[in-house]
Amino acid sequence: MAKKRNSERVERPSKESIQKAKGIFRYMRPYRGKFLIGWIFLVLSASAGMVFPFLMGQLLGTGSSSTPSMADSIKAIDLNNVSTVVTALFILFAAQSVFSFFRVVIFTNVTENTLRDIRKDAFSRLVHMPMDFFNRNKVGELTSRISSDITQVQDTLRTTIAEFFRQVFTIIFGIVVLALISWKLALIMLASVPVVAIVAVFFGRFIRKLSKEAQTESANSNAILEESLMGISNVKAFTNESMLVGRFIKAIDSIRRLNVRSGLWRGAFVSFIIFCVFGAIVLVIWQGILMTQGPDPSLNSKDFFSFIMYTIFMGASISAIPDMYASIQKAIGATENLMSIIQEDSEEELMVGELKPSITGRIRFENVRFSYPQRSDVAVLKGINLDVKENQTIALVGSSGAGKSTIASLLLNYYPITGGSILFDDTSIESIDVKHLREHMAIVPQEVLLFAGSIRENILFGRENATEEEVIAAAKQANAWKFIESFPEGLETAVGDRGVQLSGGQKQRIAIARAILKNPTILILDEATSALDSESEKLVQDALQTLMQGRTSIVIAHRLSTIRSADTIYVMDDGEIAESGTHDELIGKEGVYSKLVQLQTVEQGA
Repeated sequence: MAKKRNSERVERPSKESIQKAKGIFRYMRPYRGKFLIGWIFLVLSASAGMVFPFLMGQLLGTGSSSTPSMADSIKAIDLNNVSTVVTALFILFAAQSVFSFFRVVIFTNVTENTLRDIRKDAFSRLVHMPMDFFNRNKVGELTSRISSDITQVQDTLRTTIAEFFRQVFTIIFGIVVLALISWKLALIMLASVPVVAIVAVFFGRFIRKLSKEAQTESANSNAILEESLMGISNVKAFTNESMLVGRFIKAIDSIRRLNVRSGLWRGAFVSFIIFCVFGAIVLVIWQGILMTQGPDPSLNSKDFFSFIMYTIFMGASISAIPDMYASIQKAIGATENLMSIIQEDSEEELMVGELKPSITGRIRFENVRFSYPQRSDVAVLKGINLDVKENQTIALVGSSGAGKSTIASLLLNYYPITGGSILFDDTSIESIDVKHLREHMAIVPQEVLLFAGSIRENILFGRENATEEEVIAAAKQANAWKFIESFPEGLETAVGDRGVQLSGGQKQRIAIARAILKNPTILILDEATSALDSESEKLVQDALQTLMQGRTSIVIAHRLSTIRSADTIYVMDDGEIAESGTHDELIGKEGVYSKLVQLQTVEQGA
């Protein structure tokens, strides 16, 4: 989808887009001195480049006419001497090489420093965004902003802007020189070559439109490819290989048709360029030759050759400008996307709590109501009341969608509540510094995400500065050391992308080990054993019992057999607490919980 978005960013940017994109200058400000020096070298390089067509014309026309040329007014050097002109050209090349070298080095240095700062701020902003931000934005699109959009800005800052300036400078400078050489021939040139070039620009826009449609279809085919490979196990399980191949063939056939059509128009475009543009140049040359002939020629041959050289340079510049302008437009769009991330309010800015009270593990929910920001009309929690004592274990049970995981998210202050209050030791959650609160909490989810790296690095995610002895102790308490020790590389064993090199039970125990290392006051277990086999479940459950000792624990459970010893069990139904009590009390009530236990007993027996 990122390709689709980039391909569509060729329209003229709005004033708001340009205003937002100007935020990039804030990052360039520390390097403005270097940038200014780079522009000085750019001007010098462009100026030197515009002397070349003049000298080349004088060289080509040397000795071909006795009519005074524009060069004859230059007394500093003798441009009627071939050796002198050649020497001047080599001096010019040397000067332009030096100017270009420093311009490229300085622009690259400024660009890379600027983009390093933007990358740092953009990533820092991303990881500090509230959870609702990630609900509203696709991870793939956010990744694209940090990668492809940065690349687009990089190319523009490093080369495109400089080249765009050079081409504009070439056109303006060329028009002035052409008018000085021969205003009559200049008018003929301006009446033909630029008009043809402008027509070519509009021709090119139509072709780009076709290319954009092809890129859109390409993005769709890439989406099919990516989804198919990511879900290959499901594809094979449902034997839907042929269906997906059919969808992919349909998409790539559409790409083929669009590209063939685009090829026809590109062929017509090339033919147009060859006939019209070169025809216009021939027209100018023809008129110029007529002006150099006769008993009283109005144009010197050397000036005519210089005129032709400038015309060719200008024609190349005019044809190059549209693509460069389109690249700059894309860069403005890319910069706008990056600035949108950087300028959006982070979690710390939205959550104004500053208190850092002592967190002992006492939690109270008082008539808590909640709706997700993206579904504000759907009530997820409807007046929840909980009272959790210090070091107590409570369990939340109920059907899927009852609101159990939402309570865990609210405890971590991922979202602001809609109504009521959540208190930690009599301090409202809104008043507590969010980082301080989460430093006292740890979560072991059902689907553990391990980061690509070693087992050691994943355990150290619980506490970065832990010692080797503390890491090993945590692994032992989590019943993970035995399998870690069996690996040839031990703690340095790579877990693979998202932990694919480890089994579900091993990943859970790594997650428990890092939770042990963090040593939280409040522990959240979100169905931590529901996806495990019996043997893995026993090992993980034993590790969890070790982890839960001496701390407040909130257990979200699917297998009710794992929560029999909980101090209080809350049975949730459709965002409300249907009943609460100990396991024995709830069994005695013969209510919702009792029916759930009986149902699971029957399923296990079957």
